[in-house]
Amino acid sequence: MSALLQLTHTETKLFFRDPMTWTFALAVPPLLLVVFGAIPSFREPNAELGGLRVIDLYAPILVAVGISILAVYSLPQQFAGYREKGILRRMRTTPVSPGSLLGAMLILFAVLSLTTVMIVLAVGRLVFAVELPGNVLAYVTAVGLTAVALLSTGLLIAALAPSGSSASAIGLVLFFPLAFFAGLWIPRESMSDVLRAISDYTPIGAGVQSLQDATAGNWPSLLHLAVLLGWSIIAGGTAARFFRWE
Repeated sequence: MSALLQLTHTETKLFFRDPMTWTFALAVPPLLLVVFGAIPSFREPNAELGGLRVIDLYAPILVAVGISILAVYSLPQQFAGYREKGILRRMRTTPVSPGSLLGAMLILFAVLSLTTVMIVLAVGRLVFAVELPGNVLAYVTAVGLTAVALLSTGLLIAALAPSGSSASAIGLVLFFPLAFFAGLWIPRESMSDVLRAISDYTPIGAGVQSLQDATAGNWPSLLHLAVLLGWSIIAGGTAARFFRWE
């Protein structure tokens, strides 16, 4: 087994040893979907939404919110904590590079993000008859770009935060505006033009709209794809520029 796979296996075991971390990351999105779906009016077709139900809008929103929990809260906390404890510094004296640990974490959180997507889609379909993506290739593309953009943002937090606790605090503070612009409290369709325009230029707002477009059978707009790519390049590049292993 290669060093990367061994590290990925180890990091996966360590991640699941903390029930609070993985429960929050994996269980909150489907639980919120069930809570929203329990509201009778959310299960009724709405003419203002083009015949869609509110619960239909919340499935893509909660997919993006689930990815953001992993990306801006769990990932920075774990990586910054390793740097604070000197684990990365000690790894420099071994054949395994700190970069391998970064790769293992990215693989772990990418798989966790995909797991979140599958759980939300399964609960939505089986419990509330939410339609599955009409354009599977577009949906996979949207999920991938959204995950990369948000994980890049999480790596930027990890690069700048001096400790695991500060990374957690920064991620938690950032999560709430991200959740708002995703449409968790007010669906994007009900936002004012100004708020929706701001949301379009956030990684999660562009991600949600891309997921909704793909669910409807369409390709995401070039604007939203460009926003996701832009966040990936800028946040990822900045993280690489300022990242400290020690």
